[in-house]
Amino acid sequence: MRLYSTNSPDTSVDFGEAVLRSLPADNGLYMPEHIPALSDVFWETWQTMDFDKMAYEVVSTILQGAIPNEQLAKIVSEALNFPAPTARLDENRRVLELFHGPTLAFKDFGARFMARVMAWLTRDDDKVLTVLVATSGDTGGAVASAFHHVEGTRVIILYPSGKVSGLQEKQLTALGGNITALEIDGSFDDCQRMVKAAFLNADISKQCNLTSANSINISRLIPQMLYYFEAARQLAIEGKEPPVFVIPSGNFGNLTALLIAKRMGLQVNHVVAATNINDVVPEYLESSKYKPRPSVATLSNAMDVGAPSNFVRMQELFGNDWKAMASDISGYAADDVCTCNAIKEVHQKYGYVIDPHGAVGYLAAEAWLADHPNDTTIILETAHPAKFPETITEQLGSGALEIPERIACLADKPKVATPMAASPEALIDWLAGMS
Repeated sequence: MRLYSTNSPDTSVDFGEAVLRSLPADNGLYMPEHIPALSDVFWETWQTMDFDKMAYEVVSTILQGAIPNEQLAKIVSEALNFPAPTARLDENRRVLELFHGPTLAFKDFGARFMARVMAWLTRDDDKVLTVLVATSGDTGGAVASAFHHVEGTRVIILYPSGKVSGLQEKQLTALGGNITALEIDGSFDDCQRMVKAAFLNADISKQCNLTSANSINISRLIPQMLYYFEAARQLAIEGKEPPVFVIPSGNFGNLTALLIAKRMGLQVNHVVAATNINDVVPEYLESSKYKPRPSVATLSNAMDVGAPSNFVRMQELFGNDWKAMASDISGYAADDVCTCNAIKEVHQKYGYVIDPHGAVGYLAAEAWLADHPNDTTIILETAHPAKFPETITEQLGSGALEIPERIACLADKPKVATPMAASPEALIDWLAGMS
């Protein structure tokens, strides 16, 4: 597998270099030179495959031998040892539950796969690998869990102070060991800007042996394709037509993964990008004008992104053709008031507890179904509602929410985080002084 930088299409690197470098020196993003289609044999048998087998077939097809088959099968099996079921609200409304992993968020798929891939790539390297990551909520917890106690790695997580939920913060700050949390006095966009600056500083990047676990890293996007195949497979078994996927979106890595899956042959009726009031992509889809801006804090905090890094990959996949993108993807945005109302509506109508991000997706699905009543929508429920206990309890009362033990056990653990100004220079200085 060869990958090129979106800023330098004529140069390419192999998969291992793209994963470990994360970000090209020219500040582009890595993209596959070739996205292979899945074979006819795959499509003839995919409905009978279990998730593990299907995932291996998809990943081995796109990686094209970058990791030996036996090792890749082991990585996939270990990383994806939890299900991705769809819950049926009614005939036209399904919810793809992506919270059955260890940190109760869809980021577990990418983080666990990435951790094992990086461990394999650095198996003969005696230098510590530093994983530098910015989070608006769930990425940090998933990465911390995936890399905790992984030999030869240390993880540094930047998160915006006061802009993640209490349990999300504990997932970032309470593990200790090889996990370090930096509490940034700013927004997620500031965190993301700081991380990119560190990667583009050649001296720091080399000194610290930096790599990233954000969705700028191609090894995060590849496993995120897999639950779309699984959800579509579950629908196909019922004899249903291809679905409309409704994707709560912040940095747009999740949506980009679906676009790659489509190019591998996955049949999808339509794609709906659902955002909160940080709506730069829905605005672009409507007007053809892309206007990144500082993010605004909302209840759906993982989507509080004003300059989504994967937008450049989306443009690349559509050949910078706005009409083509707007034809395949519709955008929808909702504010916090509507989000709260949706949480209550889903519970009242269907007896289902949905988190704030899924609630934004539900609203987008309702908008789509108003004009396309015969379609089947699959809403991505990207995090367990227990990660947002204050919001859920306020809308539904305390009896509606059960806190799974694997995050409830974090409640009494002490928070350990280093405060830091929202400045690339502050991070670079801190990294330079790191032993």
